[in-house]
Amino acid sequence: MSKPLVVFDKVEKRFAEFTAVKPTSFEIAEGEFLAIMGPSGCGKTTTLRMLAGLEAPTGGEIRLDGKVMNHVKPHERDTPMVWQSLALFPFMNARENVEFGLKMRGVDSATRRNKALEWLERLGIGQFAERNVAKLSGGQRQRVALARSLVTEPRILLLDEPLSALDAHLVIRMQSVLTKLQKELGITFVYVTHSQSEAFAMADRVIIMAQGEIAQIGKAKDIYRAPANKFVAEFVGRNNIFEGKVAARKDDAVTVETKLGSFTVPASAAPAAQPGQPLSFVVAADLVQVSTRKPTADNVVACQLISEQFMGTTVTLFLEAEDGSEIKVQIGQRELETLDLGHGGKIYASWPPSRAHVLGN
Repeated sequence: MSKPLVVFDKVEKRFAEFTAVKPTSFEIAEGEFLAIMGPSGCGKTTTLRMLAGLEAPTGGEIRLDGKVMNHVKPHERDTPMVWQSLALFPFMNARENVEFGLKMRGVDSATRRNKALEWLERLGIGQFAERNVAKLSGGQRQRVALARSLVTEPRILLLDEPLSALDAHLVIRMQSVLTKLQKELGITFVYVTHSQSEAFAMADRVIIMAQGEIAQIGKAKDIYRAPANKFVAEFVGRNNIFEGKVAARKDDAVTVETKLGSFTVPASAAPAAQPGQPLSFVVAADLVQVSTRKPTADNVVACQLISEQFMGTTVTLFLEAEDGSEIKVQIGQRELETLDLGHGGKIYASWPPSRAHVLGN
């Protein structure tokens, strides 16, 4: 990672008796696309607002390019924000909205007009420059909001759930626009969202927050395949979580006794695990195999098919084990067509030990 542009050094935020963000430390590299995600109330928006200067930290330091920003006013720091509501001026046309930031900086009318038109053209809506924003579509208004933030050519752009109000097909299109812009401009993006698909599709790194602190930070693939703890495993996808105690340990495998039976995980994945200790592991839904005949695999669960969820070329099967536990399996549509899976009939879910990921505490 290149040199940090932003540093959060033990930053916390309290509102009276409520702690919104516990002491938190992380860095954002110059030119990085960082997404911050988590459930409602986890502290992600408060973190973004502190970076924008809209909230002052209760403790710790926020440094931007080495300068402490804790008490620098929002208009004095180069951190424009694209809001969820977009916050466009309804009495102005698209060009006038984009010009506004330049006007506040004292840029002459001819220059700001040219820059506004340039950015609207760059975002593919130059033909709507003189149209009132109230008459633009949701996707077009989104691009106006982006142009208004980028026209000042900031080093960092903050985005607070900017796509949440758009239709599904527009979200996909705007994801492409955002990632292309970010790579072309080299601007640091800090993007807050509750949507895993948005964060994982666009960001270089993702921060998962829970109850005011960072649960995990890393690349999307690393977080998805190797969640740090049970919260992350439950939050980031269709994972099957197994909890139990270590029953035995051999050179190459650890046996875990759970309410569903005994399973094995690689010894290398649990180097400190000893008999009698609690141990939890996760197996992603797309790493589980299904069959109507009992396989000879080390880890097998007898189930019944309860329901199916079609998602284009993939299907998620929801299975129920004998004790009522749910097992999720994600397979391709073509693979499903080759299996004779009947609702209520016995189905076996299985996976090799190498596909299990041991969770931290």
